[in-house]
Formats: sequence, structure tokens, C-alpha cells
Amino acid sequence: MALDGIVTRAIVHELQSCKGARINKIYQPGDRDIVLHIRTQQGNAKLLLSANPTYPRVHLTQETFVNPAEAPMFCMILRKHCESGIIEDIQQVGMERMIQLTIRQRDELGDISSKKIIIELMGRHSNIILLDPEAGTILDGINHVTPAISSYRVVMPGFQYTEPPEQHKLNPLETTQETFREACLLSEESGVSWLVSAFSGLSPLIAQEIVHRAQAVHNEEKDCGSLWTAFDSIMAMVRQHRYEPVSGLNSKGKSVFSVIPLTMVEEETRSYETVSQCMEDYYGDKAQRDAVKQKVSDLLRFLQNERAKNIKKLDKLHEDLEEAGDADRYRISGELLFASLHMIQKGDKEAKLINFYDEEQAEVAISLDPLLTPSDNAQRYFKKYNKYKNSLTIINEQLIKTREEIQYLESLLQQLAHASLNDIDEIRDELIQQGYLRDRSRKVKKKKKNDKPTLHVYTSSEGIELYVGKNNLQNEYVTNRLAASNDTWLHTKDIPGSHVVIRSNEYGDSTLQEAAQLAAYYSQAKESSSVPVDYTLIRHVRKPNGAKPGFVIYDNQKTLFVTPNEQQIKSMPNTVKNNRNS
Repeated sequence: MALDGIVTRAIVHELQSCKGARINKIYQPGDRDIVLHIRTQQGNAKLLLSANPTYPRVHLTQETFVNPAEAPMFCMILRKHCESGIIEDIQQVGMERMIQLTIRQRDELGDISSKKIIIELMGRHSNIILLDPEAGTILDGINHVTPAISSYRVVMPGFQYTEPPEQHKLNPLETTQETFREACLLSEESGVSWLVSAFSGLSPLIAQEIVHRAQAVHNEEKDCGSLWTAFDSIMAMVRQHRYEPVSGLNSKGKSVFSVIPLTMVEEETRSYETVSQCMEDYYGDKAQRDAVKQKVSDLLRFLQNERAKNIKKLDKLHEDLEEAGDADRYRISGELLFASLHMIQKGDKEAKLINFYDEEQAEVAISLDPLLTPSDNAQRYFKKYNKYKNSLTIINEQLIKTREEIQYLESLLQQLAHASLNDIDEIRDELIQQGYLRDRSRKVKKKKKNDKPTLHVYTSSEGIELYVGKNNLQNEYVTNRLAASNDTWLHTKDIPGSHVVIRSNEYGDSTLQEAAQLAAYYSQAKESSSVPVDYTLIRHVRKPNGAKPGFVIYDNQKTLFVTPNEQQIKSMPNTVKNNRNS
């Protein structure tokens, strides 16, 4: 990653087009992310402000976000002070990774007030702070810093705002050749280390690029003259805002991006028209997947443990079944003993009797308890017979239940592999409803009649909507409540996966193939080829009484075979619908 002062300068320059834009809506889809829905002269746009400790960033975005049912407190305060406001100014603080948005808004009394949103893009210390510039006091921050955390500055409502500590580095845009040469000669550090430590806003990536260009002229890592030439040519581009956003792989195979051309990247690079496009492509869903990974870890561990327990239980049941399968042997032994009581004496340890039930085995040896009478020994075998005969029914019932339990847990594990943050919350709610987890939230959630889960909707090449359930609550809603009787339902054959519904009774082969692609891709067989996908009309799909969420039976199906194609899935237009109005 290379989000440094130069990238910050480039994005601030690009965002000058947002000056004068009105903030229509403010959302907080994640713990550290803010999305401003703005109206610019060019039309509607979304501005992402992220204080994510791993992926801090600011850029325009096309991404669709799922918002929480209740807006967090920081989001509510931003709405109070900034919603319907005008973005008057967007500035960078020096060459630091700090951006200031100045917002003008009318308060409750109709008076014009000014507020500042300060975005500090500093790794794990990243923050988004709402400031009253007249008083210099903090209204709130997305990440509170208490006196116990930092003795240098506090980020809490009511405290004076203090900027992060100064690093006392040179501003690369204002540095002259003499200053550069003097600092270079006095330092004993290597070229890359010296550039990063001496100049504000330079990342190791840009420092490596400067050194690489210098070495192309003079084959030494730290030749001050060639370093200045390379340094000055890059800074000239930055001063004049001549940015060429690119991404590629560095020498270690790690993905990087830059707003200046990278001559040191030997592999093919990808160019972008805007810095926002470059950053959105670079980050992609990394931040989202990281947040999902953190949120899903405890659920994943719980489900894997439950699955392991049930697999052990299944093995034990099979052992019991094998043992209970000998029940008839105990019945035969009891009957043979009763028929031969006159031949047995108390104290005998074994009786060798003619087995008239088996023509091939003329004689059978039956073990006896010498402390029991012949009659009691016979009764003992009949009791064993009755015990195992009765347990066979129970064991078979337990086998069915345990297999269903394993199938259910595997379906949840498969769903977690594709889950978004909102999908995870729905899976957690399902596990609470099913009694697997305790509800630790103190709030009493009242289920509304019109409450519905998140809906993932794709559009086929023929313009037909394809609904995909990515967890059991979504599967239940899509299949049992949303779909009409003549809609087509798809699911991988005997493989855990998503329910897919074609919301039309008239469609072509291309729509059917695309719907089957979705069913195969969002299943346990995602990495397989020739995945069998069953399809039938919704009226042939039903949920048995007492079945677990998402479980259905169906008939009148046909089967087609598809190989999941990730590129095809990603190229399909899709939206996320939910009933949350935060």
C-alpha cells in the first residue's frame, strides 16, 4: 500500500470538484467508515471517508453499502451538524495524510454555522473528527482517544482539538537543490531510508521509485546528484498536479498503487482515469473482507466445533447400531436355553446346544452366568434382546437427526464463506433463534410484520431479476414468501448452497444458465466443475413441518450442469436491497 502525502494531495485535488456540493445523506455502514451522499454540479456522488486501521482512505466510490438498522451516535451527530450542508472547502494539511472538509450549514435557529470534518489517515491511529472551528473544540470523533490512551492529545467531545505530533520533516514540494544536497550529504542512511525519514509525505514506495530512477542514471544507491534529478522530476509532476494513477505488483509480488508512473514495476501495470477509481480498484473488497473475517471468526469456530461434535456422535451411533444389529442373536440364545432347561445346571459357565434355527451351524456355544439358574440365564438374554431391539429405533432416529444437523451446520459454514457484514448478523440471529447461541444484547428486538432480510438481486442478460439467498433467513424469505408459484427455483443437487429464484415465468436459456451459475457459485461446489443444479417451479418446492431454516424438499425437477465462472458472476449487474432506513 502507498497512501502517503502525495496520494493525499492527488485525492484532495480531485475532490475540488466537490466544492459547493450539498450533503444529502450521511451513513455509517461500518465502525470506522462514513459515506456522504452528495449532489455536485456533475450529479449525485458518494464520498467515502474511512478511518479503517488497515485501509484508511478518502475517495469517491461506486460501491453499494449495507447500513445498520440503527445509525451509530457519531453518524447521528454528523447528520445533525452537516446534513443538508454545503462543502465549502477541501484542503490537505501540509503534505501530511490529513484532509479537512469545511461544511456550511444553517442551524436550528436558521443561523449559518461552519463545521470541519478532519480525516486523519494514519494507520491504526486513523480518525474522523467533527470540529467546531470557531471554538476549536471537538464535537465528536469516530474513534475516541481518552487521557488513559494518550497523554499528548485527547479526542473526546468538548476537548480542544490538537493536531497529531509534528514530525519536523522537510516539505518535498518546497525543497531546493541546495537543501536537498546538503541533507543528503550529511545523512549516513541509505537512499530509501533517508528519503522517507527526511521528507514529509513520502512513502517507502515513492522513495524506492526515486532511488530506482537515480540508479538508472548512476549505478549507485545514494548518488546525491542523480537522486535530486529523480526527486525533482517527480515533485514537478506533483506540484503541477500531473497525476497518472497506476497499480501493479512490486518486486516482492505485492500489489501496490501510485499516482505517479512506477518505472520500477517490471510487470504490466494498470492505468486509471481518476485517483478514486485507482483506490477503489486497489482496495476492492479488502476492507470489507477483513471486517467480515474478524466478525465471522467466532461463528466459524463455533460451527466447526459443533460439526466435529456431531461427526463424533455419528461414529458412536454407528458403533451402537452395529452392536444392536446382533439383537436376534440374543433372542435365539434365550429361546435355545428355554428349550433345553433340563440339560443345564446352575453353576455351568457354558451350554453347548443344537441350533435348530441354523441348518449349517449344528451346535452353538452359549455363555452362562454360573450364579444364575438356567431360567434366569435365558431371561437375561431376552432382556438384552428387548434392550437392543428398542434401541434400534432410537439409534435410527438419532442417526437421521445427526445427519440433518451436520448438513445444517455445513450449510451455515458454506454461507459464511460468501457472507457480508449484514449477512453475518442474520446468521447470528438465526443461531440465536434456533437456540445454538445466547442473545447477549440487552435490547429487546421486536420483530415487525414487514421485517425482511437483506436481498441480493442480480439482473440477467435478458433483464430479468434473479434473487439469491446467501443465508437461511434470506433463503426462507426468497423461496417461501417472495417468489410466485410460477417462478423458477434453483439449487445445487445434494450440495449446500444458495436458493436462487428467477422472478419471471418467461425467460430464455441465457437467463437459466446465468441463474444456474449463481446457484453453483454460491455453493460448496464453487471451485468444482460440472456442478449439478436442479431447477423446478416454486409450486413444487415446500418446507416440511419442523424442518430447520432453509431446508426444503422439491420434485418435478430437471438438472443441468455448469462450471462456476467468477468473472461472469462479477460482471452481472447486482444490487443489495434491505428494509433498513438508517
